[in-house]
Amino acid sequence: MSEPCDLTAVEARRLIGAKQLSSSELLESCIGRIESVDHAVNAMVSRDFERARATAKAADAATMRGDVLPALHGLPIGIKDLEVTEGLLTTFGSPLFRDNIPISDERVVAAVRRAGAIVVGKTNTPEFGAGANTRNAVFGATVNPFDQSKSCAGSSGGSAVALATGMVPLCTGSDTGGSLRNPAAFCGIVGFRPSPGLVPSERRPHGWSGLPVVGPMARTVADTCLLLGAMTGDDASDPLATTVHGATVRRPGDFYPPARIDLAGLRVALTPDFGFAPTEKHIASVFAEKTSLFRHVFARAEEATPDCAGTDEAFEVLRAVSFVGAHLDKMRASPELIGPNVRANIEEGLRYNAEDIARALSLQTVLYGRWQSFFQNHDVILTPAITIGPRSWRELYPAEIDGAPTRTYFHWLAMAYAVTVVGHPAISIPVGLDRNGMPFGLQIVGPRGGDAVVLRVAAELEALLAGDSRTARPVPNIAALMTAPPIRAAEGFIGFD
Repeated sequence: MSEPCDLTAVEARRLIGAKQLSSSELLESCIGRIESVDHAVNAMVSRDFERARATAKAADAATMRGDVLPALHGLPIGIKDLEVTEGLLTTFGSPLFRDNIPISDERVVAAVRRAGAIVVGKTNTPEFGAGANTRNAVFGATVNPFDQSKSCAGSSGGSAVALATGMVPLCTGSDTGGSLRNPAAFCGIVGFRPSPGLVPSERRPHGWSGLPVVGPMARTVADTCLLLGAMTGDDASDPLATTVHGATVRRPGDFYPPARIDLAGLRVALTPDFGFAPTEKHIASVFAEKTSLFRHVFARAEEATPDCAGTDEAFEVLRAVSFVGAHLDKMRASPELIGPNVRANIEEGLRYNAEDIARALSLQTVLYGRWQSFFQNHDVILTPAITIGPRSWRELYPAEIDGAPTRTYFHWLAMAYAVTVVGHPAISIPVGLDRNGMPFGLQIVGPRGGDAVVLRVAAELEALLAGDSRTARPVPNIAALMTAPPIRAAEGFIGFD
């Protein structure tokens, strides 16, 4: 099924600039797709169609006048419901904010609007982004477009599903323990975790912590780069962003279009688990099978991993402390409105003392040093994007993997948070299907500050793998979703458990 909403963002923007497609035509196609399939997946939970139509009409007038058009001119975009949007319901997936309509945009939303993007609506997320299963007590569950019985992961699950089903060509997301990369892997799209500070955010409660970042999601690497260029900036509102006074460090042109890179010159490490992640045997086997199809294109491809001993401890402490800082007051004021994942993080954080926190920060620093040593002899690392394949959306989190209990409700995200802890950039790109017929995501991890390297390698691999049905990006059955029963009728749709 091919309609304007199925175009890549890059192609749609080219056609708009050439006056061969109007912004209004593209928007109406996206709205039509939302209205025809969202009942089956519940991805676009708040909608701003009338304002979007007015914005598209103004964009069309600018095109016809021959104005200089910004990079995202006329492109519809979905905004994750953790990001504050002026005049549009922003709930953070929490009953505490069920009726919250902000009076201004946060920085990243304002940036994409300035670049010409048209905000269509908000995409679903778990409560305050806690947990990698996109369900909450406000809007309910978002499900996988390849199988309605399965999870789309999270916390940017609504964005991933909206992209996979062609509701919009671009979406925003955010990532602490893999929230850009995990849903991308489960839904067959692209999610990029940039280096901390590359996309400035003024809303991190601990501004000097690089664990949480905001980043782009799309269906292709080039589209991801296009959106990243609009999101990037030197902004003093984020203490991690402005690094050289009076100089421009981060420029949109650094990432779009992605420059070519010679894969034959790269030294690549492959690991199914970073030596500690609880990877499902099925996923490790699929990873080996997929990489066997293309590892020969690199100068060197070897099984190797940085020493990640201590990653679990460091991430668990630092994550829990961040939840205390962000949400303790909310839990004390309205404990009955706080869900189990957020509650568990806060309660854990309160158990730690200064010695625990100091040890976690020291471990993080040691891990960072080990990774720098490892990258002296490797250019990128390839891993599965996530430790398991999609499981039931009713499962709040995987309590076991291959029969072994998980350490925490987020232990299954270890493949992603290994990278988070040390602050390196990483991307998940789709590489065909696993043996259960569900999307398989490949994680590409680059060196410190190597965002452009990651994106260039991803673009080359995407092009290389697109022609093989075993590795090409999978597409859900849109026609089947159109006639599928509404997911909101399912038992357990609303709530946390």
